[in-house]
Amino acid sequence: MTFAVPATPALNARIPGSKSLTNRALLLAAAADGPSALGAPLVSDDTTAFREALRGLGVRIDTAEDDPDAGDDSVWTVHGLGRGPAGAATVWCADAGTAARFLPPFAATGHGDFGFEGSDQLTARPVAPLAEALRLLGSDVTTGPGGRLPLRVRSRGLDGGELTVDSSLSSQFLTGLLMAGPLMRGPLTLRVPELVSRPYIDMTLALMRHFGADVQEATPGAFAVRPTGYKGVDLPIEPDASTASYVFAAAAVTGTSVRVAGLGRASLQGDLRFTEVLARAGARVETTDEATTVTGTGALRGGFSVDMGEISDTFMTLAAIAPLADAPITITGVAHARLKESDRVAAVEGNLRALGIRTETGPDRITVHPGAPGPARIVCHRDHRIAMAFSVLGLRAEGITLDDPGCVAKTFPGFHEELHRLFPRHSVPTT
Repeated sequence: MTFAVPATPALNARIPGSKSLTNRALLLAAAADGPSALGAPLVSDDTTAFREALRGLGVRIDTAEDDPDAGDDSVWTVHGLGRGPAGAATVWCADAGTAARFLPPFAATGHGDFGFEGSDQLTARPVAPLAEALRLLGSDVTTGPGGRLPLRVRSRGLDGGELTVDSSLSSQFLTGLLMAGPLMRGPLTLRVPELVSRPYIDMTLALMRHFGADVQEATPGAFAVRPTGYKGVDLPIEPDASTASYVFAAAAVTGTSVRVAGLGRASLQGDLRFTEVLARAGARVETTDEATTVTGTGALRGGFSVDMGEISDTFMTLAAIAPLADAPITITGVAHARLKESDRVAAVEGNLRALGIRTETGPDRITVHPGAPGPARIVCHRDHRIAMAFSVLGLRAEGITLDDPGCVAKTFPGFHEELHRLFPRHSVPTT
């Protein structure tokens, strides 16, 4: 089934703020000297967990949700400590991987005794490389069995120094250490032999500089951070490019046109490059300074292989719609996606096979063949991206339902309502 290219104006999608930008900005603002106003932050399970964790570390954050006198509910005002935290606290990270990876280095630059705990899902994710890096910098760190949560930091500040960081599993380990660098007593040099998700490091560096840090990449994979501290500044949060991938893909497979304002050429988010993959699959893409628009052309092209290692949060979006293409699509470079909220490669493969779609996988790849998806209940594994990706396929395939539609609250609580608003004539699986 194909769709005519629309002659009507593009639909304007309402995409919430970037989780990656919101949580990084929260931490940098918490470490800064002076207040910072974060405009249009993402309000979701992950970001509120991160915000509450910072409050547990003694950071004051004003929101209209908590205090009607705080002003505009689309702004969070963070009153920075100007240093690392002090005292003692046990911090609940919930499901937020960014909290478990970013906050321990921040705590290590302070003075006190801080514990970090999380849900069973988060506890299953590794933190051993981060713990070892903090020990080598002089911090007293212990972890739970297998190098996982709970993690405890007894902090007396960090002197800085030189360190080689294992970032082959997650770029979040490097991000947490980089953001802590300006709070150390001396310069920090981090060398990274192998790095996944490079665009997230570029985002981190840009935000650190926005808050006044002096950080340089002298040679590829070698980062130098000076102990400058941070200054409070205001920051508008862009719409989430990873989340936008779902409405862009939906436009591609339904033959409609969708525009996301605020995601333009200057975006800090690497996942906007997902639109380049959609263009390769036959969609029309227009990116201006102000917005990005994707228009479906009536068919989805396959017959190509694409390395999505640097935009791995969007690989599931492509894999979920790949059965609608006219030839197989192979996605490579996603071995680290097996260590996210779920083993995402295995989860996508299992759900596609339940739909009757032929797939082949390897340690870092998946090939999806064309086919007619049959009815099936998608197993979400409490993973928001699995739920949202297969919801897009549900716009073109009848009988798809989700076993946990509510898990989208991790990053986009209103996802199902927005998808129905944009595509009311297509089936949307919400139960």
